[in-house]
Amino acid sequence: MRARPRRCPLVSVMEEGKMSDCCDGERTVLLYACSGGANVAEIADRAARELMFAGRGSMFCLAGLGAGIEGMVQTARDADLNIVIDGCPMDCAKRIFDKAGVTNCTQFKVTDLGIEKQKGVRCTQEQVDMVIDRAEEAIRQA
Repeated sequence: MRARPRRCPLVSVMEEGKMSDCCDGERTVLLYACSGGANVAEIADRAARELMFAGRGSMFCLAGLGAGIEGMVQTARDADLNIVIDGCPMDCAKRIFDKAGVTNCTQFKVTDLGIEKQKGVRCTQEQVDMVIDRAEEAIRQA
């Protein structure tokens, strides 16, 4: 079992159902997950949620960016770091960022971690942990 990161003091506010920017030191980190129908999308989503609840950032609405909702696009532009977790080589989430003209992002793919994309298969916690580890690395390096 891998060690979990230290919890951010704002996590308790988020757990009460209130939206709040969360911290990675003093940076605003936003997390976006693939929303596809295969196992890799479930992995991306679960990893982003676990990162949020661990205080590593705030999960944000990829669909809002895709819809061009200006306030959401501006929030992404204003963030210190946007972590984009795509499920597969289709790069749907990253393409949404490209279309919106948001460039302050770091993207990686679940399938690049050796996880095969499959429909109708549930993900494992081990797979989610692999993605969390990769996202943590991206946050540290950014």
